[in-house]
Amino acid sequence: MKLSTSLFLVATAAAAKWSVSAFGLTHPLAANHGRQTCEFSVSVSMAKEDVGADDGFSRRDFLAATAGTTAATAGLWTPSSALAADDAAATLKLPPLGLGAWAWGDSFFWGYDKKEDQELQRVFDYAVANSKTSTTLFDTAELYGFGRSESLLGEFSKSIPEGKQVQIATKFAALPTRTKPENVLKACEASQKRLGGQPIDLYQIHFPNAWSNEEYWDGLAEAYERGLVKAVGVSNYGVDATRACHAALAKRGIPLASNQIQLSLLYTHPLQNGLMETCRELGVQVLSYSPLGLGMLTGKYTRDNPPKGPRKKLFDRLQDTPDFANLLTVMDQVGSQHGSATKAQVAINWARAKGSIPIPGARTVRQVQSNYDSLDWLLSKEEEQILDEAAEKVTSFVQPSEGPFPKKDVNTGLIMFDS
Repeated sequence: MKLSTSLFLVATAAAAKWSVSAFGLTHPLAANHGRQTCEFSVSVSMAKEDVGADDGFSRRDFLAATAGTTAATAGLWTPSSALAADDAAATLKLPPLGLGAWAWGDSFFWGYDKKEDQELQRVFDYAVANSKTSTTLFDTAELYGFGRSESLLGEFSKSIPEGKQVQIATKFAALPTRTKPENVLKACEASQKRLGGQPIDLYQIHFPNAWSNEEYWDGLAEAYERGLVKAVGVSNYGVDATRACHAALAKRGIPLASNQIQLSLLYTHPLQNGLMETCRELGVQVLSYSPLGLGMLTGKYTRDNPPKGPRKKLFDRLQDTPDFANLLTVMDQVGSQHGSATKAQVAINWARAKGSIPIPGARTVRQVQSNYDSLDWLLSKEEEQILDEAAEKVTSFVQPSEGPFPKKDVNTGLIMFDS
């Protein structure tokens, strides 16, 4: 635990021009093809045994990657789809709400400390025991704490009560040192080991890049065919990349089960660029991460109690616009029509209303309770429209700019990197 530096996964090569946006990293090449921002602010603080070089993923590799290139070219493919729209959903039945474990192990962005582990065990146990659906979904990734999040879930899963079902989704990091299907398989096996040794319910490519995407999809297919995973998906894929992966897997008779993307009242881009429609057309289920806008939509932060770490920059910028304050007021008004529902519950229900499966994070039992209570009611069409209108004024402020790189983003105030 000596190395406590944490990084945004910033690529700095001619082919990879990322912007550190309000929520993570964006790539301009995908601007017209459903560009997605990635939530890569990952901790380089982890136990040595969590991830090793033998599975193709070490600290050294990651640091080299951040000095190299990881370009998400989400709009470079245009093949036609082949699978029936219902195939993916039929292959993988997911609950209407999941729990994101990004904060479980990430010390930089979320301030994780090992002292939290007992509380996180209680969170896990409560989530499983009190699930309002037939199964409890947890989403993680090998990047989250460099395997720490997976290891925690693997340990916690040993205490699942009889009769309770848990689904775990995790993600492969498409780094420059990994260019072959074998890299996907090795990483999958390493994740499987950290998660407890059982077949992984959903294995996803964390982000697309400028190389080896077809090799990654072959790796997904191999993992599926070998029984290492029960279903495969992607994350942060735009319209054309989603179609390409769907078609490539279809040639081997394997459905693309899901695309995990950022979607919230602070980030509505997928609703406007055709990505949600594409996933619906292909039968690809949408998991929405950061549905609470990195905590900004909960209303719990104030000028006297701002979030710590990189999120404070976003909070400070949002505080300077009255449109954000108005959005929070509208969320309160909508919540008051549903038994004093919280802003977080309104935000979760908005993401559900858009056809996604929200996976908000939770670090306390109380947060899990609140998330679960959001399943007790639904937004009306009128309420959804009111929220859309309030969000539209704010999302234009925080969504990725289409301007030249590099420079400071005039919308978010965050630095945009270039080679």
